[in-house]
Amino acid sequence: MLSLIKTILERDPAVRKNIFGVLEIILSVPGFHIMFFFRLAHFLHQIKIPIFPRFLMNIGKILTGIDIHPGAKIGKNFFIDHGTGVVIGETAIIGDNCTLYQGVTLGGTGKEKFRKRHPTLRNNITIGSGAKILGPVILGDHVKVGANSVVTMDVPDNCTVVGIPGRIARIRDKKILDDPTDYINLFDPEQNRIQKLKEEIGKLENEFEEWKKQVQDKSRCEGESLP
Repeated sequence: MLSLIKTILERDPAVRKNIFGVLEIILSVPGFHIMFFFRLAHFLHQIKIPIFPRFLMNIGKILTGIDIHPGAKIGKNFFIDHGTGVVIGETAIIGDNCTLYQGVTLGGTGKEKFRKRHPTLRNNITIGSGAKILGPVILGDHVKVGANSVVTMDVPDNCTVVGIPGRIARIRDKKILDDPTDYINLFDPEQNRIQKLKEEIGKLENEFEEWKKQVQDKSRCEGESLP
């Protein structure tokens, strides 16, 4: 757990780099608390103790909002930042020096027992908030996954993956995915609705002016026809 404290001090800019920061980690960082529960629960799971590992992890989930199955395999210096909504399944494997942000799911596909259903993350991987890594896929070393991406394929080393479905946007520092999205002029449905209302109001105003003119012309004609 001392190595985890060091990892959090290095990766979380919100934690002060002094003794007060260490106390803050021990007392109030969910990513530290859940790993305390996980290391104990995983050990009990490995020696075939029934029920109690899941019970421990349920306590950890209630306290932190992070759901990790005690059967998952997690390497050194693993850090969950913020943490709420993170789900890590039974057959997930996570290497060393990996970081997950809130809302990440390492989820399974299929319901068969005694087979791998969840992802494998190798070393030095960062998964952005809300991303979903699904199935027995393998993410190579130094992979980054963008926020809210959905990855259902293997990803080679040194790649950045974004989007739904996940696509490789970079390999090392080379950009390979051109994003056509105009982020300056994004479609705004509310603004579009307001514009349509303005157009409808403009049509009604024109119709009213036309009707008003017809009434005035009719009144003028009737006045001229009087003896």
